[in-house]
Order: sequence, then C-alpha cells, then structure tokens
Amino acid sequence: MEADLLGFVGAGLLLLTSFGLVLASDWRWLILALAGQYMGVFLLVWISWPLEQAVVKVIAGWMGGAVLGTTLLNQPGGTTSAGQPINRLFRFFAGLLILLLTVSVAPLLVEWVPGASIVQAWGGSLLIGMGLLHLGLTQQPLRVVLSLLTLLAGFEILYSVVEDSILVAGLLALSTLGLSLVGAYLLVAPTMAEAE
Repeated sequence: MEADLLGFVGAGLLLLTSFGLVLASDWRWLILALAGQYMGVFLLVWISWPLEQAVVKVIAGWMGGAVLGTTLLNQPGGTTSAGQPINRLFRFFAGLLILLLTVSVAPLLVEWVPGASIVQAWGGSLLIGMGLLHLGLTQQPLRVVLSLLTLLAGFEILYSVVEDSILVAGLLALSTLGLSLVGAYLLVAPTMAEAE
C-alpha cells in the first residue's frame, strides 16, 4: 500500500514537472521543475531500490540543477523563450498527446519489463516522451540539456526495475552530473567568445 502511494505521488509530480519544463519560460521555474522532477524520479525508483541507493537519484539531479542554476545566475537575461502564446498552446497539446501515448504504452511496458509496476512504467515512459518532445521543439542550450536530463531520468526509472547494482546507480548519477556540466559549458561558451 505504501509503495502504491509513493508511486502515485511520484507519477503525479512527474506529470506536473514535465509539463512545467515544456511550458515555462523563466529559467528559475525550469530549474525548480527539474528539482521536482528528480524528487518524483526518486519516489518511483524507491519502489525497486533501497532508500540509500534511491537517494542518489535526487542528490545527483539536484546537484545538476544547482550547476545549471549557478551558471544561469551569472548570465545576462533571465528568460528562455517558450514562444508566443500560440506556441505554448501547441506545446501543451503536444504534451497531451504524449500523455495519451504514455497511458496506452504503459501496460505493454509492464509486460515487457518484468517486475515493473504500472506507475513506474507510466512515469518512465512519460519522461522519455516529454524529453523527446522537448528536444524536438528547441535549440536553446538550457532547454536541450533539460530535455536530455528528462529523457535520461525516464530511462533511469525503467532501468532501476531491471538492475539494482550500486555501480549502475553511480554511473547513472555520474552521467547526470556530466550532462549538467556540459550544459553549463554550453551556456557559458557564447559569453566567453564575446569576451575575447
């Protein structure tokens, strides 16, 4: 019963934050949505992994968000364009299509991935779909990195059901931090070229 409650809370958090990442325009809201997303990932991974191992997900995600936030704090400007209101409306309806696809694919994933609960399959496929959607709609370095982190987080949820090795948890956390550092470099690189 407790695992079901954790799963539903985590899946609800992933639903809110994945739409927040696609629709928000201020970088502060994007980093906050990323932090909430990793809390949802932690809750869904905790169903399959021990607490000490699942905490690695939330710590790595929050550290990656801190790296990106600290980088953006020192950058001029404060918005990343989500576009005109019609563009946001398009993003919202595209996200709804991803949500419908997720609801229809999740039962198949439960059959394909032995040991996966329906909320883990739903949360992982939602993040993978929303990450791909976000990646296809943007060229901005921050949004590209956030979409790749979302995609990786969805994969981590599904992979946590299959493998519970400490080494795998460490390598996935390392890839999250590495991706955040690459994103920080991509955010700083244009200002470094202007300074020269």
